Amino acid sequence: MAEERGNQRPARGGGRPSGPRRSDSSSSGRGGSGSGSSRDARPSRGGDRDRPERSDRSRSTGDRPGRSSSGDRPGRSSSGDRPGRKGDWKRPVDKQLSRTESQAQYDGPDLPEEITGKELDRSVTGQLKGLPEKLAARVARHLAAAGMLVDSDPETAYQHTLAARARASRIAVVREATGEAAYAAGHYAEALSELRAAKRMNGATEYLPIMADCHRALGNPEQALKLAKSPSVANFAPEAKAEMTLVEAGARRDMGQLDASLRTLELAPLMNKTRANWVVRLRYAYADTLEAAGRETDALMWFHRTMAIDSDEITDAAERAEKLEQTRE
Repeated sequence: MAEERGNQRPARGGGRPSGPRRSDSSSSGRGGSGSGSSRDARPSRGGDRDRPERSDRSRSTGDRPGRSSSGDRPGRSSSGDRPGRKGDWKRPVDKQLSRTESQAQYDGPDLPEEITGKELDRSVTGQLKGLPEKLAARVARHLAAAGMLVDSDPETAYQHTLAARARASRIAVVREATGEAAYAAGHYAEALSELRAAKRMNGATEYLPIMADCHRALGNPEQALKLAKSPSVANFAPEAKAEMTLVEAGARRDMGQLDASLRTLELAPLMNKTRANWVVRLRYAYADTLEAAGRETDALMWFHRTMAIDSDEITDAAERAEKLEQTRE
């Protein structure tokens, strides 16, 4: 699998400092003491007629309309900061939190130093070559980390793929990895969305069994059956075809159609001579459905047949068989 999307992705004020405030003394107008003394020295053009005093025309900040007695313009705070400029202005708390969460997702979980991205298959790294070198390396490391963790810690694997998706959302293999990790972590709606996106990008159909199972998990067995009937399923490899058979049989059971579920499984290669896991799982599903249908003798036989090839013990067929034997005694 692939690299970072932490769980995601980038968060996905203000300007210059205000200048010093104009004080009352500096805005006292043209009638200050310095300018007044120079006017007194000039001869009066009106003879003995007195000129009106100019002091009442001085630019006292309190006399001008639109200003307060402190000299501040409307809309300014007493500290002199202007809206939209640096000072005490801060982003609203809700937006700060949103950005922090998004940034954490973009950063993703910590990457172990030993993970280099070279662990990925060449078919995966080949799709990353269109990215800048450093970006491709980062995405590759998150994908590699996700692949290593998907079985043991699927949630952390999913967060790695979210970080990868945040950096390379237009690359099909990244969306595929995100979908698979989301599926493993139980995020079925997200998995379905990501795998649909990957399918649109590369036209691949191998995602169909997982997509169908996502529909089941979301309570839409009818949609799962539609995908199970896709023409491309006929061309699937045996393992992928078995996966789709299991999903189809499960969807029939979800709808209460036990007989249809049994018929679906009976058409599968239950007696295939290989001991591959997909045969083990087919036999186990058939035994389980037989028991659900009340056919305990047949179910016991198929649990034993499952045990015979389940050398890795991927099922609990042995326990199920023992329990059935005890109930029949």
